[in-house]
Amino acid sequence: MASVLVDSAAFAVLDMQALDEAGFDAGLASAGDELAVVFFWGRDCFNCEIAKKAMLAKPDAIRALGLKWFHSNVYAHRELSRRFMLHGVPTWFFFHRGKRLGRVTGWHGLEQFETAVKAAREKIGAAQKKL
Repeated sequence: MASVLVDSAAFAVLDMQALDEAGFDAGLASAGDELAVVFFWGRDCFNCEIAKKAMLAKPDAIRALGLKWFHSNVYAHRELSRRFMLHGVPTWFFFHRGKRLGRVTGWHGLEQFETAVKAAREKIGAAQKKL
């Protein structure tokens, strides 16, 4: 079976910072008060490549979500797949100030992703009202 090349264009276009186990928490901290999203993917993952192509098809809409983007190849960084109990990729986790707010598993289109971003922002708003 031939190896699938990893298309890293989405990482560059969306300014995604690579994360590994050692730098994961510090990377998230660098997002400050921004809503952070980590795109967990794997090499030779057909669905990951489909997701990246879909995101590249609408980069302005993705950028308009106002997210601080990160990515991690969980096949290369297996500790992260264990830490977040990943059973499949692609998966996106949303964080604010290091706190996990939600996840999306599989790419089911921009509308579903926008709904997940909105839900994460609502959780941030609710937490801030409690303060």
